[in-house]
Parts: sequence; structure tokens; C-alpha cells
Amino acid sequence: MLKRIQIRHLTLGMYLHEFCGSWMEHPFWRAKFLLKDPKDLARIQATSIRECWIDTDKGVDVTPGTASVSRAEADAQIETDFSQLEDLPPLQVSLPLPPLPARNRAPTDMESELKMAASICMQSKQAVVSMFNEARMGRALDTSSAKSLVQDISDSVTRNPGALISLARLKTADDYTYMHSVAVCALMVALARQLKLDDEQTRLAGMAGLLHDLGKAAVPLAVLNKPGKLTDQEFTVVRSHPVAGHQMLKEGGNLPEAVLDACLHHHEKMDGTGYPDRLRGDAISVIARMTAICDVYDAITSDRCYKRGWDPSKSLHRMAEWSRDHFDARLFQAFVKTIGIYPVGSLVRLTSGRLGVVTEQCPTALVTPIVKVFFSTQSELRIPPELVNLAAPGTTEKIVAREDPDLWNFPDLNTLWSGIAETAW
Repeated sequence: MLKRIQIRHLTLGMYLHEFCGSWMEHPFWRAKFLLKDPKDLARIQATSIRECWIDTDKGVDVTPGTASVSRAEADAQIETDFSQLEDLPPLQVSLPLPPLPARNRAPTDMESELKMAASICMQSKQAVVSMFNEARMGRALDTSSAKSLVQDISDSVTRNPGALISLARLKTADDYTYMHSVAVCALMVALARQLKLDDEQTRLAGMAGLLHDLGKAAVPLAVLNKPGKLTDQEFTVVRSHPVAGHQMLKEGGNLPEAVLDACLHHHEKMDGTGYPDRLRGDAISVIARMTAICDVYDAITSDRCYKRGWDPSKSLHRMAEWSRDHFDARLFQAFVKTIGIYPVGSLVRLTSGRLGVVTEQCPTALVTPIVKVFFSTQSELRIPPELVNLAAPGTTEKIVAREDPDLWNFPDLNTLWSGIAETAW
């Protein structure tokens, strides 16, 4: 049985199933292991992570009377919270930004925008690779190219929010460092739109997302791409990237203070356990709080050299568990509204027993996306793919469960929703 407990209640002999936090926050290569070494216990207790999941079937249980939460109880609470999101009033914030020229962006359908988004992703990756290479050589950042890149990404997200955001998630482990910047930029733009920010403020948010991780150019590639557990020293080096990035951007000049702040403080947490300055609550700027959410979501949904990414829907549920301590609750609620309770690419089960992958969000309801069904659990066979608009009048189908893609192992799941062959990304 899985139980969520406080780290302070963790003892030797327990089977650690999962940390309640992104794997970026701890030096362990894997989360699932029997806790036998006192040094490992000390390292866990030295991290900023407050809670973890243990498997009592594989290790020692908590002592009677110790507070714990079961997996079913945790999921039920999250489902209740998500079901109330549509009733919440919009959250509105304001960010400062010098004016930039606006551009025309007519809405497009998902299929058309995916093709344009694929081209933008390719161009963006090349531009970010060049930017990181310049930073590694100690050269000043050319912000003019970054501004143009943010504008293209912003235009795509405005035309159709789901296309570029979803496509940017399909990065290879080798491309992660660069495409992560593109993905976070797109997520920041979409979140800014959800928050009703104007065009100038939205571009500021996008710029913060694009440049927030530039400091990783100062981290040795051998450490950044290490396919195993980091040493304490290596983990410290990785955690130095916000300060390094802030210095690079400051030396480059011509960037709004808000962008510099997002770079420096996107790993701060609402409970004060983040880094580098252990800021708490309102001491963290709105744009840094936005960046923290977008950064973690893309990180945990992406394949890394040492770990496969989580399914988008599972990732949202895990982030909801951490949100009490890690994220601004209202901003996280706005983020969920932005990408949907069942984000594009999520594997779901319908009332008919058919499985499908979410291809597009419904603009008026969080629980009725468009789903491409392709598998029957009754016959246990693939069926001809069919698009089902759960919001269409007369539709009786509903989503009854999230499914774990790792348990089904459909090799073409990403191609099914994107229409793009996996070899193309």
C-alpha cells in the first residue's frame, strides 16, 4: 500500500516509492529503493522536499498514530479540487514591460497550427543552441534574436494554445536543455493569456520563460547530461545555475528587471525551502512564481537522459500534491485551466471502455476535450481511430479515468494526437 508521509517520519527499512517533488530537487538518480543506508537517509532529510510516498508492501510501515495519506485519498482530493476550477473567478495580475509592436494573429485549427509549430520549434531550437553556445564562450547575449523568437512563439500560442505547447514536450533527451527553454516560453505565454495580461506583458512572460535556464550554460555538459546519480558536489553545481544565469543576463544588458528576477528565482518555493535565496510567499515575484510552475511542468513531462517523463495528466496530479508548499495556489489553478485537466497527449478511458488520447482542449469546459479513440478494452484490440468531441451536443461519452501510458505501452501514442511521425522530432 502506498502512503504519503512527512520526510521527518522516514526511517531505515522503509521502501521509498516516490519523492513529493520534482527530481530536480534531489540528488538521487532513482526514487524507488529500499532505504538501508543511514547516509541516504541523511541526504534525503537535507533536501528541501517535505513529503514522500512509501510502499508498505515492500518495506517498513509507519508507526501507529503517524499521520499519512493513502494514494486513493490523495487522488480523490485532487479530483475534487480540479472539478471546482471552472467555478473560480479569473485571476488577474500585472507585469511591467516596455511597449512592443503588436501583430495580427488569426485563430487556426489544431492540425494547421501543429505544422507551423513544428517549423517554429525547429527554428527556435537552433536559435537557443546558438544562444547557449555564445554563453558558454563568455560572449554577451544578443537579446534582439530572443525577442524575435518570443514573438513567433507568442503568435503561435495565440493562434492555437495547444499546438506548440504540446509539440515542444516531444523533445529527445539530448535536446532537453534547449527545447526546455522553448517549451517554458510557450507555457508562460499561454499562462499569461489565461491571466488576461496584455500583449506587452505576455511577451515579457515569454522572454522570462525563454531565458530562465540560461545559467545551465555554465554547468559542465558531463554533469548536465549525466545518466546517473549526481554527487553532492555535482548537485551543488547544478543548483548554481540561477545565479550564473542572472549574472549572464545582467551583463548582457537591455533586459527588463522582471526577466532577470525570473531567471534568479524560478526555483524558489512558497514555503521558503527553495533556492538560491530561500524567499517565501509574496517575497517571490509573480513572474518568478509563474516561471516556477511552467519550468517544473515541462521538466517532469520530458524524457531525460536518466529518467522518462511522466504523462501530462499524471504530472498535473503530482504538482497538485506539491502545490501546498511549492507553488502559488491561484497561479497553479490558472495553469491547470491553461492546459486542461487532461492536457493534450493524455491517455484516457471513456465510459464505453474505449481508450483514447486527448488531441485538443474544449475552450468552454475542462472535462470535455476532443479525444482520438483507438483501442477497445472489451476486445483488447486496436480499432480505427475516431475523433470524439466530448463537448458536442448529444455526446454520451465521458472520461472516467486517466490511464498510465507505461502500462499500455502504445508505441505511436504521440503520433496519434500530433499526426507527426516520431522520427520527425
